[in-house]
Amino acid sequence: MTDFFTRCCKKTAPEPGWLRRRLVLAALLLGAALPPAGAQEHEHEQIREMQLERTDAGLFLSATLQMELSDTVESALSKGISMYFVAEAQVLRQRWYWFDKTVAGATRYMRLSYQPLTRRWRLSQSSSPFDDSGLGVSLGQIFESMPEALAAMRRIAGWRIAPADALQAGEPYLVRLQFRLDTSQLPRPLQFGMAGRSSAWTLNLSRTMPLAAAQAGS
Repeated sequence: MTDFFTRCCKKTAPEPGWLRRRLVLAALLLGAALPPAGAQEHEHEQIREMQLERTDAGLFLSATLQMELSDTVESALSKGISMYFVAEAQVLRQRWYWFDKTVAGATRYMRLSYQPLTRRWRLSQSSSPFDDSGLGVSLGQIFESMPEALAAMRRIAGWRIAPADALQAGEPYLVRLQFRLDTSQLPRPLQFGMAGRSSAWTLNLSRTMPLAAAQAGS
């Protein structure tokens, strides 16, 4: 009976190395969420001069996008097909014990179109998605050429991405900026014709940078 009791205790005892294996698994999971080596450099090439400013009115973002449209997209624009773009900013609070938490953010929708009758370009910007009804509030700008319109799209200045009370003093934060071409709003026939040419319709820029403690706690 004594020998049987001893073997039973060995089976119910915690397996050696269980804590080490859990730590390794957690490291692998965290590693999967981190960008690959060299990704930060690539992000800097896509979005430059990214700056954050904290004031009594909130957190403001400014940046310059290294955005180039493919010949296919430019050709579609010249034929009068509108293109839609989305800029999205997220403010994340870093948590060592779990995934980062989104505490604030903002989204900007843009529509670039060519007007054949006037031979001018129109850039509309809105805080909500565009729809066929034409309703909603949007800011429109007129340009004489495509390069002028694209230059305006590349500049983000003084964009309020979080209210003043969204950040807590002493907490670490990250700000992530993403910019993409939204092909889901293109005409259906054009979407069907994208098969095999997805790279020509792919535009996705991103950059993540920490918010300085002095800014977060100001």
